[in-house]
Amino acid sequence: MIEVLAAGPLGTVQDLGREGLAHLGVGRSGAADRPAAALANRLVGNPGSAAVLELTFGGLHVRLGRGVLAALTGAPCPVTVSGRAVGSHAPFWVHAGEELRVGAPVRGLRSYLAVRGGVAVEPVLRSRSTDLLSGLGPPPLAPGMVLPIGEDRLDWPAADLAPQAELPEVPTLSVLPGPRLDWFAADALRVLCARPYVVSGDSNRIGVRLTGAALPRLVERQLPSEAVVSGAVQVPPSGQPIVFLADHPVTGGYPVIGVVDEVPAAAQVRPGQQVRFRVAKP
Repeated sequence: MIEVLAAGPLGTVQDLGREGLAHLGVGRSGAADRPAAALANRLVGNPGSAAVLELTFGGLHVRLGRGVLAALTGAPCPVTVSGRAVGSHAPFWVHAGEELRVGAPVRGLRSYLAVRGGVAVEPVLRSRSTDLLSGLGPPPLAPGMVLPIGEDRLDWPAADLAPQAELPEVPTLSVLPGPRLDWFAADALRVLCARPYVVSGDSNRIGVRLTGAALPRLVERQLPSEAVVSGAVQVPPSGQPIVFLADHPVTGGYPVIGVVDEVPAAAQVRPGQQVRFRVAKP
């Protein structure tokens, strides 16, 4: 078992999400930075479908009820096990009864803690993911929660280190134009890419809200709700773009000027940080 002693600003259980249920009004959810979650699972010898803990700005403090191999990926954080420092992006052993603490990340926002065997909370609609928009899945982590460790394991991992490039101070996100580019003024994409935007404190797993130059609309009438995807850059009447993340709704009523093809990078931007856009090459 994993006993939660402190959860940090926001900790959730995440896996690959509820794929294939959008026609029923159920979003996919799952890890916001999927490559980071997948790497954590690989480092401990779990299948890619195993559930991990997604930490927003660190702050996790847990006690392990049995000896287990663990790994932390994503936004790099200081990690200690019963006071001894361990590295991120590398597997480490936690003995039964030891306490694991995760500090705040130096850069980035979301980190992923995997334990060998996976986090075996009860699945809902074939997934163990917490969806903050719909309320499906387990509740966010809170002190006193006890999470079971599963037996969903592959062969013992061969890698003992997975070096990662440093997260950029000002990330640049490639955006594919459309599908509602024609609803905006001719220079709207140029405006989007001309200057950095600042990540708003109202951002969450649903979407990254940005403040900066307003994107001028050409069509002012109401848009009927239509399907949206992760990475969609939706523009409300304020003209301030929102980049949808893992818990986004399955439909939206504001026009989408483009779709970001680097959603994991968008999932790692933190409030107050600058982010730039560029038009993706065809």
